Order: sequence, then structure tokens, then C-alpha cells
Amino acid sequence: MLDENIRSRLSRDIEGETRFDAFTTGRYATDASIYQIMPAGVVIAKSAGDVAAALEAAREADIPLTMRGGGTSQCGQTVNSGLIVDCSKYLNRIIELDVAGRRAVVEPGIVLDDLNRALKPHGLWFPVDVSTASRATIGGMVGNNSCGSRSLRYGTTRDNVARIEGLLADGTAFDFGPGSGNRVPEPLLRQMLDLGAREAGEIAARFPKVQRRVGGYNIDALVPGDAPINLAHLLIGSEGTLAISTAIEIKLSPLPSKTRVMGVCHFPTFRAAMEAAKPLVALGPTSVELVDSTMIDLARSIPIYAKTLEAFVRGTPAAMLFIEFADSPGENEENMRRLADTMADLGFCFGKGGPHEGGVVEVWDMGLAADIGELRKAGLNIMMSMKEAGKPVSFVEDCAVPLDHLADYTDRLTEVFHEHDTTGTWYAHASEGCLHVRPVLNLKLEKDVRAMREIAEAAFEMVRDYKGSHSGEHGDGIVRSEFHGPMFGPRILGAFEEVKAAFDPGARLNPGKIVHAPKMDDRSLMRYPPGYAFDDLKTGHDWSDWTGAGGGFQGAVEMCNNNGACRKLAGGAMCPSYRVTRDERDVTRGRANTLRLALSGRLGKDALFSQDMAETLKLCVGCKACKRECPTGVDMAKMKTEVLYQRGQKLGYGTRERLIAEMPRYARLAVALRGLIALRNRVPVLARLGEKLLGLAAARSLPLFRGDFFRDSEVKQTPTSGKAGKVILFTDTFNRWMEPGIPRAALRVLSRAGYDVITATAPGRPLCCGRTYLAAGMIDQARAEARRTLDALMPHVRAGTPIVGLEPSCLLTLRDEFLTLLPGEDARALSQNAFLFEEFVAREAKAGRFDLPMQDTGQGAHVHGHCHQKSAGIMGDMAAALDLVPGLAAQNIESSCCGMAGAFGYGADTYDVSIRMGELSLLPAVRAAAPDDLVVANGTSCRHQIADGTGRRALHIAEVFDRASQNTLEKGQDHAQ
Repeated sequence: MLDENIRSRLSRDIEGETRFDAFTTGRYATDASIYQIMPAGVVIAKSAGDVAAALEAAREADIPLTMRGGGTSQCGQTVNSGLIVDCSKYLNRIIELDVAGRRAVVEPGIVLDDLNRALKPHGLWFPVDVSTASRATIGGMVGNNSCGSRSLRYGTTRDNVARIEGLLADGTAFDFGPGSGNRVPEPLLRQMLDLGAREAGEIAARFPKVQRRVGGYNIDALVPGDAPINLAHLLIGSEGTLAISTAIEIKLSPLPSKTRVMGVCHFPTFRAAMEAAKPLVALGPTSVELVDSTMIDLARSIPIYAKTLEAFVRGTPAAMLFIEFADSPGENEENMRRLADTMADLGFCFGKGGPHEGGVVEVWDMGLAADIGELRKAGLNIMMSMKEAGKPVSFVEDCAVPLDHLADYTDRLTEVFHEHDTTGTWYAHASEGCLHVRPVLNLKLEKDVRAMREIAEAAFEMVRDYKGSHSGEHGDGIVRSEFHGPMFGPRILGAFEEVKAAFDPGARLNPGKIVHAPKMDDRSLMRYPPGYAFDDLKTGHDWSDWTGAGGGFQGAVEMCNNNGACRKLAGGAMCPSYRVTRDERDVTRGRANTLRLALSGRLGKDALFSQDMAETLKLCVGCKACKRECPTGVDMAKMKTEVLYQRGQKLGYGTRERLIAEMPRYARLAVALRGLIALRNRVPVLARLGEKLLGLAAARSLPLFRGDFFRDSEVKQTPTSGKAGKVILFTDTFNRWMEPGIPRAALRVLSRAGYDVITATAPGRPLCCGRTYLAAGMIDQARAEARRTLDALMPHVRAGTPIVGLEPSCLLTLRDEFLTLLPGEDARALSQNAFLFEEFVAREAKAGRFDLPMQDTGQGAHVHGHCHQKSAGIMGDMAAALDLVPGLAAQNIESSCCGMAGAFGYGADTYDVSIRMGELSLLPAVRAAAPDDLVVANGTSCRHQIADGTGRRALHIAEVFDRASQNTLEKGQDHAQ
């Protein structure tokens, strides 16, 4: 452990950040593997000097040091007991770019996708396209010798790295590369050259002859040959056990052809797909990737993938191979013809069999091909979405065998699974004979831990029989390192140990990996050690859907497998707070890990109610992006609500939380006091007083309650033919009291389109979804609101009358939280009959029932989607509805959360992060919009953020339709009353 003197010196000398608290070290105790080891501290390095200081501190304290990038290792490579050095937050620059020479020098923490975005304008990319590209760092890829789906054409990381600079275990700076100009300690170089010459024969005899061999150390790089020996290649795949990289010179490739095509080959049996792999690889594709029927079925249950599957899956195949070609248009046409011919020669041609027949679905659309590629890349996480106590476990998934033996190997291993009463799902790199498979086991049970070891031993014995590699892509870590002796033989294992001792004689750097490894089934190193137990909570939400995952709320929390998809910085919407802070605390994975550790007692008594837990969840904006985009469906928004509820039951609720939660109840009083609120917005001293008393940011304007608020009685006063049918207009608190022009616009539009608009009411006050209560964690009060609303709406639901809402966060509460507040048939029926305005319009237009004459607008429109619209997967309905407006050129703003997120943007303690979220993409895009263009945002909070941040007024889609359907269109003027 680190004593206080070393901690203080580190904190003083480190330019970046140092953290030693239990909550932070707990977040760094796991990666995407089954293992968990609490470190002594975390250094978030900002410079090479920080790395050197951390290394010196580890030497002085006699503890290990482990480098970490995205923390997505599947074998336990990035967990250890000493100092963890995170280089992903700051050490992520491109140091040098030589476009003509197709080379770059980068820091180890740069993420692959970020690197490739920077390279794209130059027509270049780093072609090791791993499935975790959105969060995998180049340093981590070097440590693992990562491969990617196109390694058939581009090779592994080793084939694409020229030089590495960094530090040896004793702090000596090095520069390993080809040719002259290197900085290599002479004794070390001589020892390595002697080892390579001495062991050349044994290496030739024992190293597997498959490309997917990443196990052990690359001592084959030391064997004399035609090319100069490059010690950088010895470091690649060494998992940070030999040296630390601070700068990496990579080779770049021209961007692949934009005329990529894909053939989706369907097979009636899994073995048929395996037997077809070799002849299909012979066609020269860029990749041949597998998914099996289990993967297909699981993907169908995940919203983000379900629609993609509909576009290319025919019948019920037992397995599919995705064959990609990336040549010229003419060559691709020939490639697809040869593919069809080869499949026909193998006996697979649609139209000649029953529903289980094989054949090829040709995919020429680049967008669909990209979506299919993303689905395959998500294979691991799709598997992990199983909601049962057992989970697919990573330990034999990296085996690679020659294609001639692939069918026999998969048959034999499947039989081994059956002998242990389990199954596995197969997917990934059929082109390389490296198929990922994870048998389903519950590692909380000792019998399943024993089964894991027995399966591993049988699998690795098979791999040796077929002259394959037991470690084909994801590295060794704790899972596979202990098996290097049987795999390579005692002499090669001795050579590995000699390399480790030469580079790191004190065994300081990430010990226990590759050599001198612990047993892979040592439960004391696992995430679920003996005695693992969870606090028994009386929860506010109903978590019974997760009972199969290991027990209600516990099962939901444990669904996080640390895959790190929430760490992506572009594309999709999650995780908006992480995109601002780049802090592991503020990412979905970090929050889920903290919850699991707190509830299982690893963070001390009452950790759930601590200030550290409050800080962990504070920047979660409840956007629900994780619910849709996390491959395992982690719903952190609902988990946060549950934790706030638990804290509130024990500690009570604060004044600000109550003020926000009770808004629907005091709205009429706020109308009477609207002048005072308006005065607060204009007088800085009042704003500062409000910040001091209530914690509401003085820099943020408060929404104004309107004297002309929307009254349900207005509905009866609006004439309509009623020829299109009847609808319920569900007016939320925000639009009713603050922006009444929006429900009035919706009312006019629906009436003009021939709908008989009615409302549902309850005694006392308007209906409410309970969203404000949920935001504060007041689940019992939210349930009362939900019951009141459900009771009022159910007669209309039973009559088949659609419920049409305007505010995404409110209407979609009827489809989401109502199901766990009031589980039962009524809530499910309501969820299926409640629609946002744009959903309803798109649906009715598709059915030919929406008849609304509109004039040509001749305008552009920039559309920002509310987070809950995106989470519900209905932005397509937004686009379809706007397409109905003649002459309107609408385009989506590629944005994450606007940053306002209900009450989040009003908090004095979260205001800065709120603004930074908006500045990531939304606010700059709005400022760049032409003055005459429309800005469209359906969320109340989104419109507020846009107004505060840009001075532009954003319209609700109902207002857009209202303008276009006026008798006389007056551009730029708001006609809403």
C-alpha cells in the first residue's frame, strides 16, 4: 500500500490527478473480464512526466504499476493491486502526422475512433478495426496486439506499429524501432538477440502457424531474418508487463474503398457455415464474420438492432457469415457473382428448399452494410444482454484453429459444453478461424467455477491437437496465462520468463500476466468472490423483470459487464456527462460498478447513502441513452431514481428537490407569482439570492409561468369534422403552464386534420405523469400521480382512443416508468396506446388517415432530438412527420443531451457541466444555422437551453405543422397563441 508521504508527494508532483479513495479505486478494480482486484491508488496522467513519477512511487512503495486505457480488457489485463495509471483522459494527442509517409506518432491514450476521425480528412486510417473502436486506446491495442475484423487484409497491431518510445521498469527512457537511431540499453539488446538466436528452432516448432496468435511474448520477433530486429514488436502484446509506452509510431493505410458490398450468407446448420468458411475466404474478401442463431435471437430483443435484422435476415438460419468486399464497383459486382456461385456450388441457393434453406442476401447499401458491421461488432455485448443468473463467460472465446479444422473443433467444443449442462453462442472471425464463444455459467456458484476450469482445459487441449492458438485476439491476462506451459512447452515458457526478468527484474509492471500467473479460477480475484452478497432493499420501482439476472435490482445493476460502450465520444447519445468530464466516475459503467460495490458491502457501511455516492450519480442526466445504446441494456436513469428514493427514505429530501418535484401541484400559485419570477430573471441580486438559498444557478433564467396557460376547456371550443377519428390530447405540466402555444398549436393541427380531440381529466387538478417526482427520487409520490393518470386514461385506452402527448419526457414516462410503478395489464395497455405527436402523425400518414393541407415552406430545419425520443428509437418518426411538410428541408443535429435535462441545468452545482454539454455539438450547430432556418426541438428543456445558449427560439414540431397549415403562411412569425 502507499503510505501517506508517497501519496502526498504524488499529489504534489503529478500534473494530472491522483485518487486514493475507495470509490475511485473500486471503479478501477474491474475491466470487462470476470476479475476484480482493488488497486492502491489511481493516477490520471497528464504527461510522460506523470507516468515517470507514478513509476518512481511504485518502486519506492514496492507495489505494482499497471497502465490502463479504456479498461475493456476481457481477460483481466488491466486490473492489479498497486497503482493504476489511466492515460485515456489526457494522454490522447496526435504528436506527429506525416500524411505523405503514411505514419503518425500518437500518445497511448488516444481512442481509435477519435484517431480515425482526425485522419479521415487526409484519406487515411489506422486499419486495426477492433469492435471496441469507440473506446479502445492505441496503447491498449499495442498491449494486446489487437486484431479487428479486417485482419485478413490489414494484419494485427504488430503489423501496423513501427516504433515505441517509453520507460523501462527502472525509469530508463527507451526508443525501440527499426534501423538506427534507437535508444536501447546495450545489455538488454544483446540478451534479447542471443535469446532469439538460441531459441529459433524451438520457436519454429512450437509457435502456432495461425495469424491469430497473440499469446505469450512475441519472441519470434527476435529470430534473425531478412528484416532488422525491432524490439518494439516484442512489446506489442506484452500487456504492459515489460515496459511503458509514452509515444507510439503507427503505420497508416489509405481509407478503404467507398464501394464496399456485403453478402450475407445464410446456412441451415452451424456446421455447414463452418465448412463453408475456407472456400469463402478463398474469394479474397476483406472479412468473413460469423453470427449464430442465438445471437440473432438475442439481437432481436434489443431495440437498436431489431430493425437492422429485419432488413437482411431471411427465414430462420442456424448461422450467417457476413462476407465483405471492398474493391472497385466492377470488381465488387464480380465478387458478388463469384460469392453466389460458390454458395450454389456448396448447395445453398434460396428458392430450392424450405424455411431453413441457405443462400445469399446481397447488401449493396453502404448504410445497411455499416449497420450490419456494427451489429456483429456488438456480438459480445449482445450475448451479455441475457437476463438470467448465468452469463456468457469469457475464457475460451479466443481460441484460433486452422480453417481445415474449424467445423470439427466447434462440434467437439459444443459437446464439451453439453457435458457441463451449458451452451455457448458463436460469433466473430470465421476468416481467421478465431470464433468467440462464451459458455453460460453463474460464477457465483462454486460448481460453475469448477466447470469453467474443466471446459478451459478441454478446449485448450483441442486447440493444441489442431495446432492452433489458445489466445487469438483478446490477450492472456489472468484467464490464459497459466496455460502457456502446456501450449508452448517448458522451454518457450522459460524464454518468456527470461524476457520478463530482463525487462522488469523486480516484477513491478503488471505482474501476474503472461508469466508467473495465478490460477484462472482463483475466486479471490473474481468480481463475485466467496461470500459475495447484496444488500436487501425494499425498492420503489418493480425490478422483477431482472429477477432472472440474479435478483431484481441486484440483477439490473450486475448487467453491466464493463464493456465500456458508454465511453464513446461521438455517435449516439451516451454518455453525455462522460463526454464532458472524461472521468470514469461520470460514465454509466463507473456508476454501475460503484452501485454494485456499495450494495455488496465493498465500500463500507451505508455507502449507498454517502456523499461519495451522491457525487457518483450527480452528473447522470437521466437521458436514458444507456438504456438503448448500452448493449446489455443498463438503465442508469431508473437506477439513479431508485438510489435517490433509497437515500430519501433514509435522509429525507432537500428544499430544491421538493421545489422541483411539487411543481405540478403549485403551478396555479406560480402563475399568480409569475411577476416575481420574471423579476428574479432581470435582477442579478435576486438571482444570486436564489442561488444561495435554493441552489438554483444565478446564471440560468427560470421558466416563466403564463397567465394564459392552456385550459382543457379550450379543446371543446375547437371545431372539427371528426372524420379522422378521436384522440386524447395529453397536455403535460410544462407545456400547459409555461408554453401554452404548443398545445394550442397541436389542438389546431389535429382538428384541421379531422380528428375529434378530447381530454381526460381527474378531480382537483390536471393529470400529470409524475416525471418531476421521479427526478427527485420521490417514487411513492410519482406512483400516486401515475395511478391517478392511469385511472383517468384507461376508459379511453379500452375504447381504443390514442393518447397523444407533446413533451417526450412526460409522454414516454407512460411507456416506461409506469410499467415499473404500476406493473400490470393496464399499464402495458396504456404504454401501447400512448404516442408522441410526431409518432401519431407519422403513423396516421402511413395509414392514409392524416389529411392536412399545408403550404410550401421553402425553409431549412435543424432538428434536435430529445434524449428520450432517441432512447425510444422514434427519431425516425420525427423525420417521417417533418417530411410531410412541403418544401421543408429538415436535417438532424448530431447531438447528445442538450445539457439542460430537466432540473439538471438549473442547479448551481451542475450549471457549468450543463453548458459544456450543450457546447459539445448542439449550441454550435444552432449558431451555425441560417437566420431564416427553423430550429426544431420537442423538449421543453432543450428549447430552454437553445434559447439561453444561442438566443434562438426553437419550435415544437406541432408549431411547425401549425405554421405550414395556416391559411396564409408568414415565415419567421410565430402564430402560436
